[in-house]
Amino acid sequence: MKTGSLRCIRCSIVASMALFAVSVAGPQTKTAPAAPVPAAQEAPKAKPADSTQYVFNIDKYKRYKFPTHINDMVIPREKSTFSEVFVVVLEPGQAPPWHKHDDTEQIFHLIEGEGVLTIGDNKQQFTVKPGNIVRVPAATWHSIKAGGTKTLRYLCIDCFGARPGAEPTWDDHVKTMCKTNGWEYNKVVELKY
Repeated sequence: MKTGSLRCIRCSIVASMALFAVSVAGPQTKTAPAAPVPAAQEAPKAKPADSTQYVFNIDKYKRYKFPTHINDMVIPREKSTFSEVFVVVLEPGQAPPWHKHDDTEQIFHLIEGEGVLTIGDNKQQFTVKPGNIVRVPAATWHSIKAGGTKTLRYLCIDCFGARPGAEPTWDDHVKTMCKTNGWEYNKVVELKY
């Protein structure tokens, strides 16, 4: 396994646990510092724009309201070295387009509502509900459709093996999504934190 993949998995697990603790216990919860990087691993080459912010409030975000779903950006990639964190909001029947990310593995933590994950070239389907953790390997086609009558919310953690060169900021990624799907970027960006 490549060093970048190990770093990606470790950051996914640590970030998911920390953000889940904050969402359950509130912002006063203290989390243990991450384990030190073993000597055999390379230190990260990229420095985040603001490496002094360690705690992020899940209630402060920049909202992106796509025609198919909402993404509330909590930690954009430009404030991190190898990850970004956002909450996906789907109303019943909504689903992001069938898509893949060649540059990131994704971890989803289901917070509220139920849905169906469709994943892989053979379009396997899995029911997902609160408490489930979903792993989407890099370059894997996927989408989640909200089911039932309640809003589906899940925390998404993107872990990059290296900083994305083609889309160095979340806004760059959103502009690419809009162009691919025929959406207007200015109508997608809704609120600023």
